[in-house]
Amino acid sequence: MSLRHALLGYLAEEPGTGYSLLKHFDGSVGYAWPARQGQIYPELNRLREEGLIRQRESGARNSKTYEVTEAGIAELRRWLRETEPSRAVRNEPLLRVFFLWLLEPAEREAYLRKEAEYQRALLGELERIEREEQPPRGPKGRSYRLALERGIATTRAVLEWAERAAGAR
Repeated sequence: MSLRHALLGYLAEEPGTGYSLLKHFDGSVGYAWPARQGQIYPELNRLREEGLIRQRESGARNSKTYEVTEAGIAELRRWLRETEPSRAVRNEPLLRVFFLWLLEPAEREAYLRKEAEYQRALLGELERIEREEQPPRGPKGRSYRLALERGIATTRAVLEWAERAAGAR
């Protein structure tokens, strides 16, 4: 998935400002594909230059509201239909596990317990979202629900692994 396609997808839902898109990332897709302000605004400019989005209006403090164009929807559909997703994932916590042998046993255990704590907190957040979410309606709601369910399942699996690994000597 690329940032540009995530932005197009959000703007396909409803028009938004760079700030509202940043907040949307923080609350949903950011769990799978995080983005920072310094990435979002330049990408919005590129999408506008390519005709995939257009500026709908200007607001206070020079804010700009963008909406997706038909060309943007076509690009999003092309990406979904014609490209294979990258399965390459950079996972720094897992990379560190490869080198835990360099630490003392107590340090290894502490690292793994800290990872379990993080996963437990993340699982709590995802489960809170699941409890508070309205029943999914339509294809968009079902898609969001499927992504949430996958996030919960994988977080549970990583939490179980981290707890088991922390107890291993």
